[in-house]
Amino acid sequence: MTKLIVFTDLHMTPEGTTIIGLDPFERLRKGIDHVNRHHADADRVIFTGDLTHRADTASYHRLKTLLSTLVPPAAITIGNHDHRERFLDIFDHVTPDMDGFVQQAIDFDDCRVLLLDTLFAPPYDYPASHAGLLCDRRLAWLDQRLAESRAPVLLFMHHPPHRTGFTGMDSIRLTNEAAFYEVALRHGNVRHIFAGHVHRTIGGSHRGIPFSIFKSPVHQQPMPFDTPNPSLSVDEPGAYGIVVLTPEGLQVHTEDFEIARRDSVIA
Repeated sequence: MTKLIVFTDLHMTPEGTTIIGLDPFERLRKGIDHVNRHHADADRVIFTGDLTHRADTASYHRLKTLLSTLVPPAAITIGNHDHRERFLDIFDHVTPDMDGFVQQAIDFDDCRVLLLDTLFAPPYDYPASHAGLLCDRRLAWLDQRLAESRAPVLLFMHHPPHRTGFTGMDSIRLTNEAAFYEVALRHGNVRHIFAGHVHRTIGGSHRGIPFSIFKSPVHQQPMPFDTPNPSLSVDEPGAYGIVVLTPEGLQVHTEDFEIARRDSVIA
């Protein structure tokens, strides 16, 4: 049974800097240590974008050093806070698809995993490019990878492809929802969609496909749904996701690693 760990929205910053008083390096380090202790048997640790906060070279180098401490192998795609060319230059072991996008297919015995690049750039025109996009070339890549798979497919992407109820974040979701779902539903083999971007734990289904969205290991989205500013953040425990394939389907767990205790007692 395939076991996947999912981190999203790492927002790495240069050494000596913080986000709302939190050190992204230290938060992620604790999460990676937790994975190495308790999930070293994972088949992959998947990172779904917003790897850095401002896409600067120092932050990418800092993140690369930290990810080298992972015991399980990693798979990475990017988000709206990233810079595609800069990322590929520093993470030179990551091979883009034939069009230069940070997308890949990974086949396991019981599923196919597809990582999608939803970065709406270049040009890097903020705030416009904080929204996501799967252009015709990326949708064609997705269509091909779905068509050739005989196994159930799990999609991993940064931007949710539909509304989540958070006003500010929904304004910068994937911009071409209809085109994406036309492809995702075409072959009947997409079993689950995983995303980040919102910095909340959200689950449900949309157009008949179950989805899961995970929290950040660093800062989280305030809970009121009608917050119009997508940059507002709160200090809540960091988390990562755990996805386990079973003979009958799959299970999705959230690990709040900052408050998790292993010295349990009988209640």
